Amino acid sequence: MADGQLKPLPPQKHFVNKILRSAIAGILILAFSLLIGMIGYHHYFNLGWVDSLYNASMILTGMGPVDKAINNEGKIFASFYAIYSGVTFLTSVAIIISPVVHRFLHRFKIEVEE
Repeated sequence: MADGQLKPLPPQKHFVNKILRSAIAGILILAFSLLIGMIGYHHYFNLGWVDSLYNASMILTGMGPVDKAINNEGKIFASFYAIYSGVTFLTSVAIIISPVVHRFLHRFKIEVEE
């Protein structure tokens, strides 16, 4: 603010709404990423849908591959999906926890400067 005073913390309801919106956004990003992986594993690895889900979720969460690629196209897909997954998983976690961190920092600054 222009006069040097800090804004008060938003009401609890506002905070809960931000958490819900962030959680929904993070979950949608993860679901979309999981779908990309499932389609890729199904197509390039010739796996069934359950095995494709298993492989995609293991890569997306950083646990590592389950099935070995059977051709170069599968290896290329798995490489790019692993890179994409590493960034996407960390980003979605950051989106989900950002309202909590923001509120904590806001509250800390208020307590320090009062």
